[in-house]
Parts: sequence; structure tokens; C-alpha cells
Amino acid sequence: MIEQNLLLILVTLPFLGALVAASLPVNAHNAAAAVSGLVLAGALAILAALHPAIAEGQVLRASLDWVPSLGLGLDIRLDGFAWMFVTLVAAIGGLVVIYARYYLSKSDPVPRFYSFLMAFTGAMMGMLLSGNILLLVVFWELTSILSFLLVGYWHQTPAARDGARTALVVTAAGGLCLLAAMLLLGRIAGSYDLDRVLASGDLIRAHGAYPLVLGLFLLGAFTKSAQVPFHFWLPGAMAAPTPVSAYLHSATMVKAGVFLLIRFTPALGGTELWFYAVTGTGMLTLIVGSVVALFRHDLKGLLAYSTISHLGLITALAGIGSSGAILAAIFHIANHAVFKASLFMAAGIIDHESGTRDMRRLSGLMRLMPVTGTLAIVAAAAMAGVPLLNGFLSKEMFFAEAVDWHNGTWLDDMLPYLATFASVFSVAYSLRFIATVFFGPPPVDLPKVPHEPQPWMRRPVELLVAVCLVVGILPGLTLGPTLNLAARSVMGPDTPYTSIAIWHGINAPLVMSLVALALGILLYALLGSRIAAGPEGPPLLHRIRAQKVYEWLLLRLSWTWPRRIYRVVGTERLQPQLRLMVLLALGAATAVMWGHLAPVERARATPVSLSFALMWAVGVACAVGAAWQAKYHRFAALVLLGGAGLVTCLTFVWFSAPDLAVTQLLVEIVTTALLLLGLRWLPKRREEIAADRLLPARLRRGRDFIIAGVSGAGLAALAYVVMTRPLIPNIGDWFLRNAYHEGGGTNVVNVILVDFRAFDTFGEITVLAVVGLTVYALLRRFRPASESASIPDEQRGEEAEALQDYMFVPSVIMQWMFPALIVMSAYLFFRGHDLPGGGFSAGVTLAIAFLLQYLATNVRWIEMRLTVLPIRWMGAGLLVAGGTGMGAWLFGYPFLTAHARYVELPLVGKVPAATALVFDLGVYALVMGATVLMLIAIAHQTLRSARLREQDAEEKETERKETP
Repeated sequence: MIEQNLLLILVTLPFLGALVAASLPVNAHNAAAAVSGLVLAGALAILAALHPAIAEGQVLRASLDWVPSLGLGLDIRLDGFAWMFVTLVAAIGGLVVIYARYYLSKSDPVPRFYSFLMAFTGAMMGMLLSGNILLLVVFWELTSILSFLLVGYWHQTPAARDGARTALVVTAAGGLCLLAAMLLLGRIAGSYDLDRVLASGDLIRAHGAYPLVLGLFLLGAFTKSAQVPFHFWLPGAMAAPTPVSAYLHSATMVKAGVFLLIRFTPALGGTELWFYAVTGTGMLTLIVGSVVALFRHDLKGLLAYSTISHLGLITALAGIGSSGAILAAIFHIANHAVFKASLFMAAGIIDHESGTRDMRRLSGLMRLMPVTGTLAIVAAAAMAGVPLLNGFLSKEMFFAEAVDWHNGTWLDDMLPYLATFASVFSVAYSLRFIATVFFGPPPVDLPKVPHEPQPWMRRPVELLVAVCLVVGILPGLTLGPTLNLAARSVMGPDTPYTSIAIWHGINAPLVMSLVALALGILLYALLGSRIAAGPEGPPLLHRIRAQKVYEWLLLRLSWTWPRRIYRVVGTERLQPQLRLMVLLALGAATAVMWGHLAPVERARATPVSLSFALMWAVGVACAVGAAWQAKYHRFAALVLLGGAGLVTCLTFVWFSAPDLAVTQLLVEIVTTALLLLGLRWLPKRREEIAADRLLPARLRRGRDFIIAGVSGAGLAALAYVVMTRPLIPNIGDWFLRNAYHEGGGTNVVNVILVDFRAFDTFGEITVLAVVGLTVYALLRRFRPASESASIPDEQRGEEAEALQDYMFVPSVIMQWMFPALIVMSAYLFFRGHDLPGGGFSAGVTLAIAFLLQYLATNVRWIEMRLTVLPIRWMGAGLLVAGGTGMGAWLFGYPFLTAHARYVELPLVGKVPAATALVFDLGVYALVMGATVLMLIAIAHQTLRSARLREQDAEEKETERKETP
């Protein structure tokens, strides 16, 4: 139980740290860094506490049910591979936090940076620890979103915005492909549990959909790990602050793709298709990245393409799929994370202290920055694969796997030569990094005079370089046990133990390493000066760029093709848009229902009451009158529309649906107020009719009448078929039987909303919050046109006059209604679980109470006396509803599981109490806040228009008096 709690804390701790950092003041740099550092130190402490169990070969699990019927759950799973990876994420994350504290400027919003960084760390940990493949995709996409925020942290620069957008588009699109692959994998394996899927490798490979699943899966992995041709987003992400680059390129983001490839090797690997697709793509990426890196002039650009190259190396090893290849891939993940993080930090120090990253301007920094130069040289040597450093060991293991025979294909035979060729360029670009930046003549004409940074800014680099040396000299004592444990977690308990040593004798891998070192030095010696004077790219690859293809597609998908479609079907007018929407809905309903919409032979019928028929005759007359009056008098049409709504409300009462009747009545009131406030923004009928010249007025009205008649008849037919069916056992009977025993309430409708289907309700109130904020944002940018203020009173139209008359309803009556409506709101809320009412209707009632105050008095005057703060009501409502649902996790139940019981109150006795009441309180607060936000925003616009009109009238009167 303790281990399960520690796992849950491990996943949630970074997100809590993100919330704390986000709540700090903008200038609280030290506090934000301290919070982030403590979070990652706590994560490392938890991992250390869990290590003994992991070292014994155990797989630790913790689970919280989410939607068990759909196979969704918060399943956390920690094995040797995940433990090593999460430790890498937390450890390097801690060093990045220290480095960023001294790298970022005091003018930057540093707490926001640390908030994004902690949230990203939490998403990465969640992805690594997911025991459910659907949950893995959720965290996977979350890393894409949060990396977008990190890359675009300096959003004031166009390069940061472009780089962040490109990264999001590419990786999020790959995530959608991964989601489809995971859904198919779950269907094939019969479960979305990761262990079940990994154990179903034979079943998956034998399935007919295996090529499709593999293709979708690889699209997700390749886009995230920047494999060719999806590699172009990674150099664009260099616009991010250097701490972000160091973190994303070393232990997180780009490593997620190779983690996925290694993790799913038992389920999807072992086939010739896997070998060609994964190893072939990996080798191509290895070569392209290493070649292009040599020609980059920007320090971070060179390191970005070297990252692409090393990711290709790891991908190629995952494609080989043997136990030795998987061990080598895991080893290189750790080694690359260490030396690449140190190199990015060193590049950031150089940029920070000299003012440039252009290698054509940098030289001789070893004299001015000897400590930083020494650290960077050691890290670059590890990247090149120099002996006695960690990079040499994993690269030798890669060479060993390339030399070994696997399947005898042409690609397998070519692996040693391709690996050596790519390693030559790896040595060359590492040597260029060292020779160009740190040796040569002293630098001239730099923005700053280079000097050593603050000691604590260099400490993370020193620690990482020390790890490169220690692991390179003592691999078996340092990382050996952890690597074997990780490999055994992936490949199974029968995987043989591999001894990692710095000397295995003179063999083919050693010869390949020496050849690569010698040819790399020779290549740079021959081409170094030409490369520095040439373009940023090799001669052949400079014109063939995936970035250009992406920009071409983006231009056409987001601009050219949508504009062409818009020219055909688009319009800025509301009526054609609504007409098209209704026609699409009508066509879709007809296609689905055709041949199935038929009443039963012996339909049950309800006797027709004369009173009911007369009531509906009044409703039909109101509806027809509203449609007719809309041509001449919108205010009269609105009154008649309200009459039709009241008849609908009485119909609910007639058929014993009081909950629906109460909701209909309240919504009718709010809708009427909304339309009254919005009438003045509608165009005059003569302008609206003049705008539609495609059809004469008679034909246009006939067309709309036919569409409305067909739609209404279809809906009526559907309702008739449903309501005339015999009463047979259905889901409604189940709700009637179990509402009281399972939900603790006698009002079945409310129990369904806040208990049985609470997840649906939570989604609906979230949508309502989004809609409310959207309306508010749009109206904030909207300003009444000055022309409307200059229209003479006699030409303002009947609608404006009616609205003006409406606004002068006796304010005293409205103010007297305020306390009564508050009491009524509370009454509807507290009785909702057993009698008609509930949080929605109570929230709308309270919104009406506030709205009446705004209508009865001056807006500014009422806001001076009464502070509503609807956005805070909405936020509090979401937090209360979500917190109530998450509270069930504390007792081991799924999200939003409700509990009902009777409690004894002094002087009152037993009263019913249910957690659903607290959830309903969140619904109540959010509905009230969203409704008030939208209505008051429109009321503000109406008041502003009135002020403009009065001001314009006063100016005209003054001008008339002054005119002789």
C-alpha cells in the first residue's frame, strides 16, 4: 500500500509544483526555482525508496478506476526500464532548474517558466509510468501541448512562435495516429492494459491489421523522436530558452518516441516489416542528422542535428530488436542525455556570456573561459565516441550490433558500413564544435566580452561531465546493473546478463571506432575552412528540405484550400450558415433513419384531451405568429415566441415532467432577456432583405418554409415512433428502480444528472464555461458602431423603441424581487435531489436575480453596490465539481462515484446527505457564473451604445445652437 501511494505521489507531485509556481508573483524567481527543485528532489527520494523492490525484479503498480466499462483507468506501472528513465528525467530536470535560475533574465516571467517546466515534467513522468495504453496517449499529447508552451516561452519573437507551432502541429498529429494505433491494439489484445498488450505479441503480429497498426504506431513515435522526414521541427525548437533545449533534447520530449519503440518491441517487433521500417528509418536519420550537423553555423543548430542523428542511432537499435541491441539502445539513451544536456548548457553559457551562438564569430574562447571550455571539450568528446568516455561505450555496442548477423537482408549487410560512415561525420562535427569555438585567434567584435559564468550556473555542467567520465571508466560498477535490469524489464526475465567493460580486446567494433575517429579528423582537416565559409547545409541536402514541404502543405491546408472552399460555400451572414447547418443535420438524420423509422404495428395511444388540444392550438398560433411577425416587428415576434415556450412548459407539466417544466420556464426567461438585449444589434429588415439578392423575397420565404416544414415533420415523426412504442423494460426502468437505493434521491432526473451520469454533466458544464468565456472575450473586442449612435430617433426602428420601453419597467419591483429570487434559488437547490429542482435550475434562477438588478438600474451603479465576479464563480464551480469527483479516489472508487447516507443533526433529526449535493453545488456556481457573464456582457454593450447615442445627440444639439 505504501508503494502504491508513493507511485501516485510521484505522478502528481510535478503538477502540484506547477500550480504552486504559477501562483507565485512575477518577481519571485528564487521561490519558483526552490519549489521546482524541491519537487524534483522529492521525486528522486521516492525513486530511491522504490529502488529495492525494483532491483528484485518486481513491477510496482497503483490503480485508480476512471471509466472501468471503457477500460480507462489511472494505472501507474513502474519496472526497471521506467525507473531508469524517470530517474533520468528527475535528475536532469533538477540540474536544469538550477541552470535556469542563473540563465533567465530578471525581466522574464520566471514563475511561469517553472510552472510550464514542472507540468511538462509531470506529463513526461505520466507517459513513462502509464500502465494503460490510452492513458499513455493522454500524457503523450500533454507533452506536446506543454512543450509548445515551453518552446514559445519567449513568444514576443517570431522564431519562438513559429518553432512552437511547428513542433505542436507535427507531434500532435503524430499523437492522433498513435491514438488510433492504441485503440486498434486494445481491440486486438482484448484489453488496454499495457502488460496484456505486451504479452500479446504473437496475436498482434498474426492479425490482419498488423501493418496498419504498425504504420500508425510508427508515425506517432517517429514524429515525436524527430525521425526523417519529420525531423525539421526539432531545429526550429531552438528558439526556446537554452534550459528548455537542454531538457527537451536530453531526457524528455524527443526521447519519448524511442522509449515507445523500445517498450513495444515485444508486442510489435520481430518482423521483417518492423526491421525495415524502424532500422531503415533510424539509419537514414542517423546519416542525415550527422551530415547536416557538420554544416550548421549556429551552436544550438549543430547540437539539434546531432540530437537527430543520435535519436536515429537509438531507433536503429530498437529496430534490430535483439537483447543486446535493446541494452545498447537503453545505454545510449542515458549517455546521450548526460553529454547532450551538458553541451546545451555549455552552449547557453557561451551565448549568455558572449552574446552570440554563431560559430563563424566565435574563436579562442579557451583563453577567456578555460573551465567552461574544458567541460565542453570533454562533453563533445563523449558525443564523438572518444575512449574512456561514456559515449564511446554505447557507440561500440552499436557497432557490435551492426556487425552481428540478424536476418541476412541487404539492409542488415549494409549496417556496418552505414554506421561507420555516420560516425565519421559525428566525429567531424564534434571536432568542429571544439576547434572553432575554443581554439584559434581571440574573438573580435562580439556583443559582449566573454568571461566565465557564475559558479552555480556551471555546476550542473560540471556534474554531468563528471558522470561522462565516471561511467566511461567504470561502466560495470555504475550503470551496469541498472541497464541490465532495464533490459530485462523490456525483453523478459530470461534475458542474459551483459557485462559492460571498457576493453573487450581488438575486435571489429573497436576497429570501426578507430576508423571513424581517424576519418572524422581527416574530414574536418580537409573541409573545415570551406564549411565555415559556406551555407548552412551540405550542397545536396541544402535544397531538399522537409521544412519546405511542411510549409507548402501548411500554406495550402490552412490558407489556400480553405479560402477556395469558403468562396463556394462561405458567407459572413448568419441566415445562410444556419440554413446550411439545418440541411446538413436533415441529410444526416435521413441517411441514418431511412428504412428504420416506422411505428410499431400495435402502437399504444394516449387519449386526446380537448384542453390539451386547445392549449397546443394556442402554442401553434404563437409559433406561426412569431414567424409572420418576424418580417415586420421583431419585438412582437419575441413576445409570441415566449408564448410558444410557455405552452411547451405547460406540456411538460401536463405529462408529469416537473423538472423539465421548471428548467424550460427559467431558460425561457433568460433567453427572452438575451434576445431583448441583442435586438438592437440585428440589422433592419430592409437592409437584411436587400443583402440577399440571389432569390426574390417570395421564393426565399418559400424555400425556408419547405426546409422548416420537412425538418419539423421529421422530428415529429421520430418523436411519434419513439413515444408510441410499447412499454418494455429499458434503461429508464433501471433508473426508476435504483435512483433511491443507489443514489439516495427520489428525484430520478436529478440523480441521473449528478450521480449516474455525472461525468456527462461535468463535461457539459465545462463546455458551458468555455462558451461563456468565449462570448465574454468576443464582446470585449466588440464596439458599437458610431453610425448607429448617429441615427435619428425617428429612424431607430420599432425594435429599439420597444427595448427602450422595456428597460423602464419599474425598477422598484425588480429590486424587491432580488431577495425573493435568492431564497427561491436556494429552495430549488436544496430540494433538487428529492423533488423538482437542482443545481442547474437554481443557478439560472440566481442569474435571473442578478440580471434583473442590471436591467432595473444603471449598470455602473449596481456594480458599485454589488460585486458578482462571474468568472470566479465559474472557476470555483469547476473546481468544486472536479474536486468532488476526485475525492472518490481517496476511498478507492472511480472518478465521480457518489455516496449517500442519512446524518443526524441536533434539533432536526435525520436528514439525507449525499456527495452528489457538493457536485451539484459546483454545477450551481458555474451555471450562475456563465449565465451572468454572458448576459451582463451584452448589457454593457447595450449601455455603451446608449451612451454613444446620447453623446452624439448632445453634440448635434450643441452644434445646432452654435450654428447662426
